Amino acid sequence: MVPKIRRGSRTHGLLVYLYGPGKRDEHIDSHLVGSWDGFAPDPGRDTSPNPDPKVTLARLAAALDLRVKQAGTKAPAEHVWHCSVRTDPGDRTLTDAEWSTVARRLVHAVNLAPEGDPDGCRWVAVRHADDHIHILATMVRGDLRRPRMNYDFKKAQAECRRIEKEMGLRQLKPGDGTGAKTPTSAERFKAERTGRTEAPRETLREAVRQALAGAATEDEFFTRLREAGLRVKMRNAPSGDAIGYTVALPGDRNRDREPIWFAGSILAPDLSLPKIRRRLADSTADQTTPSAASGRPDWSPPARERRSATGIAECAAILLDSDSDEAAAQLVGVGELLDAVAQTSPAATRAELGAAARAFERATRSHVRAERADTRAIRSAARGIIQAGSALGRGEDGGTTAMLVSTLVLVALAAGRWHSARGHAQQAHASRQTAAHLLAAYSQAAATPMQALRDQGRALPEAERRTHEATIRAALPETGLRADSSSTKTDALAATLAQAEQAGHDPKALLQQAIDMRELDTAEDVNDVLVWRLRRLAQLPAHPGEATRRPQASTSQPKTSANRTSNLTAPTAPARPAASDPRNRPPRR
Repeated sequence: MVPKIRRGSRTHGLLVYLYGPGKRDEHIDSHLVGSWDGFAPDPGRDTSPNPDPKVTLARLAAALDLRVKQAGTKAPAEHVWHCSVRTDPGDRTLTDAEWSTVARRLVHAVNLAPEGDPDGCRWVAVRHADDHIHILATMVRGDLRRPRMNYDFKKAQAECRRIEKEMGLRQLKPGDGTGAKTPTSAERFKAERTGRTEAPRETLREAVRQALAGAATEDEFFTRLREAGLRVKMRNAPSGDAIGYTVALPGDRNRDREPIWFAGSILAPDLSLPKIRRRLADSTADQTTPSAASGRPDWSPPARERRSATGIAECAAILLDSDSDEAAAQLVGVGELLDAVAQTSPAATRAELGAAARAFERATRSHVRAERADTRAIRSAARGIIQAGSALGRGEDGGTTAMLVSTLVLVALAAGRWHSARGHAQQAHASRQTAAHLLAAYSQAAATPMQALRDQGRALPEAERRTHEATIRAALPETGLRADSSSTKTDALAATLAQAEQAGHDPKALLQQAIDMRELDTAEDVNDVLVWRLRRLAQLPAHPGEATRRPQASTSQPKTSANRTSNLTAPTAPARPAASDPRNRPPRR
């Protein structure tokens, strides 16, 4: 149940709209379901001998405005309080009596008309659709004083959460005031008329967020905005210094044919210029172009940067699992990394990765602040992915996309647990939605390379295959983490161990290192997660068709990944207890 509150100054004009046909003839059977005294005239169902809806509507407006006129200049300029309350599309249809109860509880909750107060404000509740009502109140009490209505929106939201529970409706997640503003009804209707799939403010919010992903300087951020095709206008102080900015979509104009501008702070709380500057100052991304010598010089830049970002994402997940408030800064970096991957992803996974980035945007904001914010590593990873350009979606590019997305699933789940521990219901829900989109993207990206690995695993000599399966069974003890060795699920894992051994690694030591990196309880498929960890640790190609190179060190991580993750792991990332001791394993989630 969603309340939306607005204020205005025209009681009669709002009633004309509520009892009219609507903008698209969507208003049906407009009538009162409640009023301040239960006897207010109803223009929709006037039972007088000679009913005239216009006359009855004028009488109702005059009755509502009576105390406003009596108060004279003491009345507020915007004396109309307007609240629309809508149920979820999946909810049952409420009766008029139930909607009357909802209206009375809301005007009581916001202190407009407390129960038992004869001087409460006058109000009516109009219903012209099955799924919502409109509450109109005039904000002058019977004693001609203004009602005390501090935090009316929060109070209305809290009362709706209680009503949902008591009436058996879908229970929405309580917010904390850090969410971005949703489009207005007028914006949504305009988007439908103009053939847009979303309101302009949503398009602009995503474009600004993507332009900020991995940006090293303020100038680079604004350059990216203009390159994305947005109109940008700076707001300057008398000294000439920029203190804000606004953006507009080309072609999005008002009735006077002027561009419709949105300030960054209107698009989202963290997109104002001061907060963007703070992010850039606290976590200045590395402005150098990544060296071709990182890891494998023969890999393409998109594949190389995705492989490097995977290790950094693992470190972010460890910080989130540590349950420290300092991990709040990493959520912002993870959001930028998702934006970078979505912008450069292959066509097959672009839709799901874009949906994941949009969902996680809500998870990046809360009232928790990190005192020692350091997101240089993860923001540099996002920058590297963007500078490397789009991945082709096949060969090594497709394999490293699957490798990175597999890790990002675990990061999203870790973010959900981090938020849940702090009571951030909306952010935790957004994290789980992100994980669902990432899982869908992973299934698309990993289908080809994983099938090739399974084929290679089945083609191994029987003796070699049994040796690697024994290694897998020994490393994964009798817990929920154990691989299903009775099926073909371990084929890809066995093939990876065989390739690692061929490249000069110790399969047992390497597998244990992959298991000890962090928990595996939340993995959708433990075998897949271990495959990608092993291939990254051993510097094996993410796509099995690529050639394998013998590394210099048997179980070391790629140099670039280690360098970039150093400022993440040094202060706060705890080492995971040895997996060989069941007592040291983390509790199952």
